[in-house]
Amino acid sequence: MNSKILRLTLTAILLFTGSSGLLSQTKLLNVSYDPTRELYSQMNKLFIAHWKKQTGEDLIINQSHGGSGKQARAVIDGLEADVVTLALAHDIEAIAEKSKLLSTDWENILPHQSSPYTSTIVLLVRKGNPKGIKDWDDLVKPGIGVVTPNPKTGGGARWNYLAAWGFAKTKYGSEEKAKGFVKNLYKNVLVLDSGARGSLTTFVQRGIGDVLISWENEAHLAIKETANQPNSQVEIIFPSVSILAEPSVAVVTKNAEKHKTSKVAESYLKFLYTPEGQEVIAKNYYRPSDSKILAKYKSIFRNLKLFTIRDLEGSWKKAHEKHFAEGGIFDQIYLK
Repeated sequence: MNSKILRLTLTAILLFTGSSGLLSQTKLLNVSYDPTRELYSQMNKLFIAHWKKQTGEDLIINQSHGGSGKQARAVIDGLEADVVTLALAHDIEAIAEKSKLLSTDWENILPHQSSPYTSTIVLLVRKGNPKGIKDWDDLVKPGIGVVTPNPKTGGGARWNYLAAWGFAKTKYGSEEKAKGFVKNLYKNVLVLDSGARGSLTTFVQRGIGDVLISWENEAHLAIKETANQPNSQVEIIFPSVSILAEPSVAVVTKNAEKHKTSKVAESYLKFLYTPEGQEVIAKNYYRPSDSKILAKYKSIFRNLKLFTIRDLEGSWKKAHEKHFAEGGIFDQIYLK
């Protein structure tokens, strides 16, 4: 066999096996929650280009979205996520504890307790605020139709509930009165969707309700999307106090090891903390953890009075057991 034929044969073998890299592509699955579709669609394009430049490797990033609690259960039940980017730490804690797919100290691996961005909970009303809604108090008034997702399935829904609970506990001074307040609020809920994006669709596109309890980023997105729709326009009401929502991210270690994606999965999450990643986060109306980037977008992110889950209940584990576990306060006020 002459040298030319030998070279052609070796090339054919490499192409067939994918060893040349032309047919071989690394795939990464990011299991996330409802409102991050646009964020990660943009982030993925940037990171794919970054990874290609850094390593020469082609990369495909697949996304999965839904209510944060449902997404966590899907991973526990076998959805082979390489990384999870969920609405609250408790959902990742559940994956770590129930499936053993990652270490229980996952929160200490990345900066800011593995929370590369934050958000808060605001009120979204019809343009002109026809019902005069100004604060949480107004949501329990007769005739006010509220839209919010189900705290049993959605992480954003739990932030919504706890924002209202924290307001009531501070204002009325006792848990019994706070319980009565949230019970009256949920009496006014017209639709309890499974996730935040479903509730946004119900409020904006279906025109149901007077007020949507919403992620801050979803509210800004709704204003942008309805700007040229006179009959669907909305505006944000910033309540007197709200909660600091801290979405969390983690590599699903055992899945990544199985898929041989550990290195790229870790790099992907670290990229969220880079100036380039933080810019994308801010442009999608999440509050970046980088103080310089946050200051750059101060016209968007109002300085609000915020309390944390630690201020309110000590930890997410305690909050879950008290409010959202079977027989917890939410079941007591909503199922009766």
